[in-house]
Amino acid sequence: MSTVSVRYIVDDVDAAIAFYTQQLGFTTEMHPAPTFAILSRGDLRLLLSAPTGPGGGAQPMLDGRRPEPGGWNRFQIEVTDLIGAVETLRKAGAHFRNDIVIGIGGNQILLDDPSGNPIELFEPPRK
Repeated sequence: MSTVSVRYIVDDVDAAIAFYTQQLGFTTEMHPAPTFAILSRGDLRLLLSAPTGPGGGAQPMLDGRRPEPGGWNRFQIEVTDLIGAVETLRKAGAHFRNDIVIGIGGNQILLDDPSGNPIELFEPPRK
């Protein structure tokens, strides 16, 4: 599989780096400016951009709207023990949008990064 990049707008790039590297196993690939960093986890490359500054991720749209964190679009991280992952993250002070949802195709929960961007933690059904 080739690398897939996702850009998240974050309020504090340093806080986002700490969260993703310490809590979710990402590696910092590049942090060339206070307003931008690139992290990776497997084939996923996460581009972190502050909503202000000189970078392309911070530029307003033609109608004046500015990039901001949050929303519902998300990427998914597969875990083998969702309950254990949730317990560990809660002890570290992580915020969840919901409780674990049990489904036919697997179980999931939505975790917020420090800026309110969602990450879906997903446990596939056991075979």
